[in-house]
Amino acid sequence: MKKALKQMLFLSVLACSALQCSTEYELVISGGTIYNGSGDAPFMADIGITDGIIQAIGRIDTGKSEVIDATGLYISPGFIDMHTHCENGLTKTGMSAAQNYLKQGVTTVVTGNCGSGTYRVAEYFNHLDSIGIGPNVVHLIGHGTIRNTVMGQENRAPSDDEMEQMKKLIAMGMKGGAVGLSTGLFYAPGSYAETSEIIELGKEVSTFQGIYATHIRDEGSFTTGLIPSIEEAISIGEAAGIPVQISHLKALGKPVWGLSDEVTGMIEDARDRGIIVMADQYPYIASNTSFSAAVLPRWVQAGGAAETRLTDPDLLPGIRKEIARNIENRGGPESLVLISYSRDSTFNGKNLAEISELLGQDVVETAINLILNGGSSVISFNMNESDVLHFMQKDYVMTSSDGHVVLPGEGMPHPRNYGAFTRKIRKYVLDDQIVTMEHAIRAATSLPAEMLGLTDRGKIKKGFAADLVVFDPQNIRDKATFTDPHHYSEGIVFLFVNGEAVIEHGEYNGKLAGKTLRMN
Repeated sequence: MKKALKQMLFLSVLACSALQCSTEYELVISGGTIYNGSGDAPFMADIGITDGIIQAIGRIDTGKSEVIDATGLYISPGFIDMHTHCENGLTKTGMSAAQNYLKQGVTTVVTGNCGSGTYRVAEYFNHLDSIGIGPNVVHLIGHGTIRNTVMGQENRAPSDDEMEQMKKLIAMGMKGGAVGLSTGLFYAPGSYAETSEIIELGKEVSTFQGIYATHIRDEGSFTTGLIPSIEEAISIGEAAGIPVQISHLKALGKPVWGLSDEVTGMIEDARDRGIIVMADQYPYIASNTSFSAAVLPRWVQAGGAAETRLTDPDLLPGIRKEIARNIENRGGPESLVLISYSRDSTFNGKNLAEISELLGQDVVETAINLILNGGSSVISFNMNESDVLHFMQKDYVMTSSDGHVVLPGEGMPHPRNYGAFTRKIRKYVLDDQIVTMEHAIRAATSLPAEMLGLTDRGKIKKGFAADLVVFDPQNIRDKATFTDPHHYSEGIVFLFVNGEAVIEHGEYNGKLAGKTLRMN
């Protein structure tokens, strides 16, 4: 401890050796302990900001500048959430602030993940700019979106003409400012695409120097299996010449628990061969998806004919067997908790076993009836903590939420919507000491910035945008739980987006300082 303190003081002296007194800044944040995002040891210094840009780091004569005293607080670059589903929420009245993200210290969100992003990127960005947004926004084109536009829910390979149409939509989106392509190969219609289709589309993205973010084909043992799905993602990156981002890395379901070491070994072998492969992760043992995606076989959904097949007496016995297997692979009916069933809100917060008992039905019959009556989102407790920790400690795995813009009191959302970033710092850095503060902050800042190609964000560095988090290490924490999720995180004392304070003394001030970050 004494050695670490001496190192911090030594670095502090180096950083502050030159008194910068010749320039006045619009704002000076003084006296804080800086984690600059690079993974380096922290140091104490002042930060001078003008025109939304970090102009100076060191010992600053504040003069007539506005000053924020950060004594006893930590300062880091604004957190960048590599994997969100905020694209629709940001466009809704009263939701564009994305306050549940700002209260976590998130200053930039990546939208359009899992194959769902629009290809009308310029139009989307223009709309966000017109209404104002809380965090900055980076966008991915969704493979599922373009495939559905060109081919609908068809379970087949595209024709040459259809492939060309999809490429044109990708080019349109990339020219409009997208950072790359996302896939949801677990979901329909993405699951109907062969590897060769994704490689061909990935080559189109590569011409714009974009990236490939993928919800892999199987995170467990539902279809192709976890290990072959990781292998497929790597092969796509290698063949298309494109960086690969593996979305919400996990080992989902009891049959694949313990495979995290094999997964990371594959990733590291690929990285050693020069393939750019990174991943993101949310720090929870439960996932969140649609109920139908969790339990229905994909062939049942093909062509948009799920309802017809679920009521076909000839097909139903086989479908029931596959649904039963999928429920068991996710940890059994007790592990599947409904959170947004519109037909009967009293079911929200109850698991499939409890609902089955209430209805007097077996769990498979209950599952089918829920799907036929509108479906729901579901939280699934399906991961092993040891795998979560293994992934978290890797230096190519960044923090993400896989969340949405949410408002207090609406439904029973996954707590990651409110607390992914603060939970990681509170639980896994400060309390359990699984990773260091330097590691956790790098995973939330410069690492995602590197993958996205954001050359002026992700670090506290002169000339970089002043996206900054000022937090209290004693009080930073997530408050949202699975049974009581609607609580904002605590401990973010100040938050700056493009140099403008949006959280002051722990409270959101109503400002919309975010920008659309148009790539290419």
